Amino acid sequence: MGALDSLSDYISDLVTVHGKRKKRKVMQTVEIKVKMDCDGCERRVKNAVSSMKGVKSVEVNRKKSYVSVSGYVEPNKVLNKVKSTGKRAEFWPYVPYNLVAYPYVAQAYDKKTPSGYVKEAVQALPSPNAVDEKFVTFFSDENPNACSIM
Repeated sequence: MGALDSLSDYISDLVTVHGKRKKRKVMQTVEIKVKMDCDGCERRVKNAVSSMKGVKSVEVNRKKSYVSVSGYVEPNKVLNKVKSTGKRAEFWPYVPYNLVAYPYVAQAYDKKTPSGYVKEAVQALPSPNAVDEKFVTFFSDENPNACSIM
């Protein structure tokens, strides 16, 4: 692939517009939360996003209020395109619950999240007064009094 990359760079250097080099877009997946009520809403969002330049695939799940767009696109432009359909949209705020250390802490757990997901919370840690946490640190090697308890 090294030869193909260098050939690609050489050709892109030759094809510059007025000496300005275009910035390459990266292939990425943009996940957006959009409230969709019917088939018409789903179709409108899918058609709006799939008509964008650089979009390779669009996946829509109305039940989860989820839209996934893959391609050479910018996330903010995709979000603005979805908002232009008249729907309220935001970037996907959830992560799978198995990727979070404490998924059922008040900051992360929400009843509105789709099944299998929790909110992406920075401080998703249990409270220091939690019973489980006390027992874990009680017999820890870092606790200087652990030997006297045992």
